[in-house]
Amino acid sequence: MANISIEEIALTCHPATPPFMVDTILVSVTRAEGGALWLRYHVDCDLNALEIPRTLPPMRTDELWKTTCFELFVRRDDDEAYLEYNFAPSTQWAAYSFAGYRAGMTELMTYRPEINGDASETHFALEVEISLPDQWRDAALWIGLTAVIAESGDTKSYWALAHPEGKPDFHHRDCFALYLEAPSAA
Repeated sequence: MANISIEEIALTCHPATPPFMVDTILVSVTRAEGGALWLRYHVDCDLNALEIPRTLPPMRTDELWKTTCFELFVRRDDDEAYLEYNFAPSTQWAAYSFAGYRAGMTELMTYRPEINGDASETHFALEVEISLPDQWRDAALWIGLTAVIAESGDTKSYWALAHPEGKPDFHHRDCFALYLEAPSAA
């Protein structure tokens, strides 16, 4: 199987949560052999405006979405079950499995993702590599790429490939907007 790569797909900000200083968020995705996904979230902004948690030991932690956090949602074709991964600039992370829309949430037993950040005065980027669970590795996937961006002055914006009507809701089926075909079809 060849790697499947998508370079720099843009996230859109939910219209009800405008950012203060963030201009754009671009995400690159590579689906590699063996069920690995590599992601790079790139935020164009004045770095001083972002609330970025300090680096901590890379451990599983809940409620990362309360500050700057990057997320990945994964659903198999024609399945209600999905996975949610959260990645913080602190290198903390979380992974959950859902039986259906916001239902049947359990901790996903998985390997710790590799999380690395880099920054300059004009950007922040987070690179992540995860291993999908065995039963997800060879399936066609619908992906939701999302970000919660906390900025100084209590500004919080919600970014995704697509947003449903109403308030921000990354779990909504409309947010799973990127299709990755099964590796055998690639």
